[in-house]
Amino acid sequence: EAGSEDIDILPNGLAFISSGLKYTGLKSFAPDKPGEIFLMDLNEDYPRAVELRISRGFDLSSFNPHGISAYVD
Repeated sequence: EAGSEDIDILPNGLAFISSGLKYTGLKSFAPDKPGEIFLMDLNEDYPRAVELRISRGFDLSSFNPHGISAYVD
């Protein structure tokens, strides 16, 4: 709902989407909300973005994702 910052689509059709980037001086639609990573399966008839849970112990309050990439071996 606040827009995505970047997307990386794997060869199998899974898309990882980063969202929530905040820059000083740039309007943010959710200034107090931490960044998020979403997963979308583009093989589905009606793909939808699902928020991925981030492991405990990770400092979500400062999570400000800028870009995303995946390494496929």
